[in-house]
Amino acid sequence: MSHTERSRVLIALAVLSWSASPGRAQQPIARLARIGFLGVSTPEAWTTRIAAFRAGLRDLGYAEGKNITIEFRFAQGQYDRLPELAAELVRLKVAVIVTHSAPGALAAKHATAKDRIPVVMTNVSDALGAGIVASLARPGGNVTGDTFFVPELAAKRLELLKVAFPGLRRVAILANPDNPGNLPALQAMQVAAKELNVALVRCDVRSLADMDGALAAVASENVDALAIVEDIVLIQNHRRIAEAAIKQRLPSISFVEYADSGGLFGYGANYLALYRRAAVFVDKILKGAKPGDIPIERPTKFEFVVNTRTAKELGLSIPSAILLRTDRQVE
Repeated sequence: MSHTERSRVLIALAVLSWSASPGRAQQPIARLARIGFLGVSTPEAWTTRIAAFRAGLRDLGYAEGKNITIEFRFAQGQYDRLPELAAELVRLKVAVIVTHSAPGALAAKHATAKDRIPVVMTNVSDALGAGIVASLARPGGNVTGDTFFVPELAAKRLELLKVAFPGLRRVAILANPDNPGNLPALQAMQVAAKELNVALVRCDVRSLADMDGALAAVASENVDALAIVEDIVLIQNHRRIAEAAIKQRLPSISFVEYADSGGLFGYGANYLALYRRAAVFVDKILKGAKPGDIPIERPTKFEFVVNTRTAKELGLSIPSAILLRTDRQVE
């Protein structure tokens, strides 16, 4: 073998050795699909929802550290932090941003307007009315996911309270008027209240600092029941609200998990199922689908939960007309 041939062999062996070295073996991490998660709430309050999303990804063959990685950013319930957190995920060049609620979806949409990074939304109230998408069948932009109409849910909750307690006359409403998804719900509740001959007493909660004052207002208004419209601050503190309602001897209603935590009634979509479903949208996008071509989905099943333990604690008898409607009872 000539000197030139020996040199070529040595160079080839060196290249093979470098390619197989431990440091080089870690290079596949560059091929990981990076997913951004824009959380409006806190990680602690969203533990079960994030677990459901991760479970959905695992069902589809994804494993963190192997073929995906997730960058989490949480606004801690402060809407004004969302634009910068969304922009941070854009700078990280994530492949897709997953977010929830109308404020989160709007922040992600605006932050990705230039880069057109796909956005998957979940648990968003009236994505059409909020201007997040142009159509449910063909969203058209870079946002897809699921939406549900909180106005319908909010009106239905008042109806359920009236069926359970026919003598109902005054209902306190906890809501955040700064949440764009809450205003249509409040309007729908006003219409329903008029038909049910019920007066509404609105107690606004814009931030955690308003919570004590709002709960004190509920106690002072001589109301017969309490209804809570979904908002991040209220969802984060739903156990505290349920405890306050029991202390004030008030029947109350909100989303499903509210009843699991001590509220009397819970009615709404299965949020955990929706977070798990969000993984399907992510999978489609990572495989090349354009978000604008993926139809927006709406939950078709709504769950009604009655906490019979709370009913006993309040000394209330739940009518059979209500119990027959329940999907589940918390005992």
